[in-house]
Amino acid sequence: MDGHSLVFSFFMIFTGAAVLASAALYTRQPLLVAYIVLGAILGPFGLQYVSDTRLLSDISHVGIIFLLFLLGLDMQPSHLLHMLRKATLVAAGSSAIFMAAGYLVGLAFGYTQTEALIIGVAMMFSSTIIGIKLLPTTVLHHKHIGELVVGLLLLQDVIAILVLLFLYSGEQGNGVTSFLLTLIALPLLVTGAFLFVKYILLKLISRFDRFHEYIFLVAIGWCLGLAETAQMIGLSAEIGAFIAGIAIATSPISQYIATSLKPLRDFFLILFFFSIGASFNLGLVSEIILPSLLLAAVVMVLKPTVFRFLLSRISETPQMGWEVGFRLGQISEFSLLIAYMATSAMLIGQEASHVIQATAILTFLLSTYVVIFNYPSPIAVSDKLRKD
Repeated sequence: MDGHSLVFSFFMIFTGAAVLASAALYTRQPLLVAYIVLGAILGPFGLQYVSDTRLLSDISHVGIIFLLFLLGLDMQPSHLLHMLRKATLVAAGSSAIFMAAGYLVGLAFGYTQTEALIIGVAMMFSSTIIGIKLLPTTVLHHKHIGELVVGLLLLQDVIAILVLLFLYSGEQGNGVTSFLLTLIALPLLVTGAFLFVKYILLKLISRFDRFHEYIFLVAIGWCLGLAETAQMIGLSAEIGAFIAGIAIATSPISQYIATSLKPLRDFFLILFFFSIGASFNLGLVSEIILPSLLLAAVVMVLKPTVFRFLLSRISETPQMGWEVGFRLGQISEFSLLIAYMATSAMLIGQEASHVIQATAILTFLLSTYVVIFNYPSPIAVSDKLRKD
């Protein structure tokens, strides 16, 4: 990778991650902090042991795809539709408020109208990775708060994907036509996925279910195949992977597949958080520190407050509203993608892009601390709150 082999880069990443993770556990810090800090240390703006962050980012993107696939495997379609209907107004209302807040902060620091608008859009979303990773499995699958968090994240992801589609279609010069064709492609992809699973995939799995290696292979092929198909028709790989998971969710084999793929998902997610730290230009810190800190503070205060207020309007308890708000009290990996795409389309400059990136890193870290000190999670600091 620009002077170092891929094997050497993986050696540095995973050996370094093991060392820093050990230190993090001894000092009761979240592991995500260790991975991001390691990226900043070893990346091109640090010691330069790992310099090709674009390749790492592409590889780590597989972790997000597997995360959405596993999430889909645990979602019964009927429950999902019920929760999406309930959470739609909350997701839409909260997104509008967060966008307005980010836009006003951007204008206050002298960014252009377009840059302030992109900053505002990036503030709309919460992290699927953080939100799901910090939910205990029992909460995620069997409790109402898990359904609420997942429903809101999915609706935000749909909005984020529409934004990315708009940016992508504008960058490609196809404009509204490409955008509309992509929207039409979504129900076709869902229908095709369910038909393929019903008439082909499940028959193959039931015929050869005694060969566990074959089931593992088919699951990966199905996940990545539908992710790539979704990307080819203008959707995102994440949406394709989620649809792939939902299409198998009603099958008895779904839980076996979910258990088998979790270690593979964690492998790629380590690379994802490493690439976030590695791709951040430390030389711009002095220029972006004030707007980034203010945006992070706005996100950390506003998101719990807004979610608590809006959820109370649909008959949720204040306690439920606060917990959902704190669990979703960060911006998203989609915000990073929006920053990258807007920069490549020359809609925003490097400084505005790094403001979004810095805000993402700060809110990832701060919201993780809030959750692990106050709510049940797999990496909580106290034994009472630690639940897998």
